[in-house]
Amino acid sequence: MASDAARDPAPNPHATREQVEAARSDPKLANVLYHDWEADTYDEKWSISYDERCIDYAVGRFRAVAGDEEWPYPKAMELGSGTGFFLLNLMQGGVAKQGSVTDLSPGMVEVALRNAEHLGLDVDGRVADAERIPYDDDTFDLVVGHAVLHHIPDVPAAFREVLRVLKPGGRFAFAGEPTKIGDTYARKLGQLTWWLTTNVTKLPGLTGWRRPQAELDESSRAAALEAVVDIHTFDPTDLERDAREAGASDVRAVTEELAAALFGWPVRTFEAAVPQEKLTLGWRMFAYKSWLRLSWLDENVLHRIAPRDLFYNVLVTGTKP
Repeated sequence: MASDAARDPAPNPHATREQVEAARSDPKLANVLYHDWEADTYDEKWSISYDERCIDYAVGRFRAVAGDEEWPYPKAMELGSGTGFFLLNLMQGGVAKQGSVTDLSPGMVEVALRNAEHLGLDVDGRVADAERIPYDDDTFDLVVGHAVLHHIPDVPAAFREVLRVLKPGGRFAFAGEPTKIGDTYARKLGQLTWWLTTNVTKLPGLTGWRRPQAELDESSRAAALEAVVDIHTFDPTDLERDAREAGASDVRAVTEELAAALFGWPVRTFEAAVPQEKLTLGWRMFAYKSWLRLSWLDENVLHRIAPRDLFYNVLVTGTKP
């Protein structure tokens, strides 16, 4: 499994206060600093795995927006791959045979390639700017991404690049993008949960649930960068329009997670605020099964009665003519 990442600068896993300040006015620098910073612990932070649980999740997201008629795609690329969560699990689920991971963060590409090697998957990787993808025209049958478009300064330019590297008839599918309304309530819930957890755990008898102050401070600094790298929220109709204007055909956006997001964001924030050893298997199973039940409620009940703009995630797909 060859990698082009070795030609790129080594990742910088920690950002100084001065770098954080500089990144406030430079979203691409912020993305590199934040994601390099998070690379080695990102899977743990977001409960990412490469087993049946996350394979089912990734394949379910892809099927929900893009269907399953063209499987397996011979050659796929993930844009803004992070640690490889979406593409590697899609490959394990039979969606694609061969893959390429790309990310602006060298640290994330390094971790994604390491994960692919451990899984025995045929994957290469490049450090890449989504607005200037370093692959030739008509290279891929499929381009995917998860929670990436909202980090890209020029989303229409990224759509044009995606269509350029796709083969005629090839498909793109992006999932995990925040809607305008969904992002508002998710952030408020996350901020409230962080405040409650970090203050309640100061009480006598609960100090074992409190992470060391230095770790909490570092998480707060990372959160400051996260606020910079999260550039966009999306209206599903506007996202469809951007893809069509870039030249895509058969464009379709769907939304998901309302009840599941109202539950999931406080849970994720709580998990990030307490020592990992406190999160037992019983807790993790409770969180996961609760999320599954609420996702069923979203899909089978709330989707029929609630406007799509209320849901937290938007997914979009289309093809190259």
